Amino acid sequence: MFTTTGSRGLYKAPLSKGLLLVLSGLTVMLALLPQYQELFVYDLQAVTQHHQVWSLFFGRLVCLDVKDSFCSGLLIYNFRIFERRFGTRKFASFLLATWCLSALTDLLLAQAFHFLFDYEVEELPAGLLAPVFSLFVPFYWLIPRVPVTQVLGQIHITNKSLVYIVGLQLLTSSPFMWLLALSGLIAGALYHSNVLWMQKLLFVPACVSFIGRYILEPIFSSSQPSSETPLGMGATLEIQRQQRMDVLDQQLLLAQYNESTRNNRPQPPSGLFGWTRLFSTLRQRGPNRPPVRPPPQAQTQPSTQSPPSDPSPVVEEQVALLVEMGFSRSDALEALTASNNDINMATNFLLQR
Repeated sequence: MFTTTGSRGLYKAPLSKGLLLVLSGLTVMLALLPQYQELFVYDLQAVTQHHQVWSLFFGRLVCLDVKDSFCSGLLIYNFRIFERRFGTRKFASFLLATWCLSALTDLLLAQAFHFLFDYEVEELPAGLLAPVFSLFVPFYWLIPRVPVTQVLGQIHITNKSLVYIVGLQLLTSSPFMWLLALSGLIAGALYHSNVLWMQKLLFVPACVSFIGRYILEPIFSSSQPSSETPLGMGATLEIQRQQRMDVLDQQLLLAQYNESTRNNRPQPPSGLFGWTRLFSTLRQRGPNRPPVRPPPQAQTQPSTQSPPSDPSPVVEEQVALLVEMGFSRSDALEALTASNNDINMATNFLLQR
């Protein structure tokens, strides 16, 4: 939506779609039925003093504020790229681990705040907020920053700027939202850096993943979007024509990239003894097809077409960025060559494979 790392909706992101639909629906339902909102209040006093564990679970699941639900939904929609890249199980493991770590960090930060400023934090904003803030850690380290434009010649606008603005809006929506944001960032950094082998300790079991794959995934899965990109409403004919040309250019480059990938793969020998290797002329003929005579050479005429220009060399820094995102070096070189060193388009090519 905001980043240019793919704009294929919620395709191959069933967990993100389920979180958006279920949590947003519960928020709207609680807004219409306020008498049930007390069940989802994130009350730290009830957790620490009365040992109400259910208050910890429900209070850190559904947002009671519609604005918080809207901002967190935008961020979840944007961070769906991690579910596509790493898979639903790893994405669910990240959310589960950061939820558990941030729950413990919330209590520790509240106690530290009470010790330093002699102020007891009783309630925190409800919702799946800390795991959403934790996703900013892989977003910062794994998504490359591509400049888009400049404001006043000094302020650089990148493909990640709007995501940070939405996160800042969510951060300033409540007085103690900073505590959840700090807790989420700490949990995300701990899990992303694999401190104390947390990625092996906190993960979604294979049986749970199996059940979700065959029961929940068919419910929340999205169909593959069409290759036709919808045009913006109110666009003039020139803008529509330019958008059409951009889409055709991207499709052409993607086709060239896929063709180069297929050509670079080693071809297995045909048959047990590799007859096509021994009789190379058979590969040029079809069944019962006469040989095709080569066309007569035309008269020598001065060519009016300019020789094809050599592709620009691949920038090593862009290759390093794609390798840091988890792609292999050979795939990164092929994608950058096919996209003419456009790292944004190269990332889109690699994600659509």
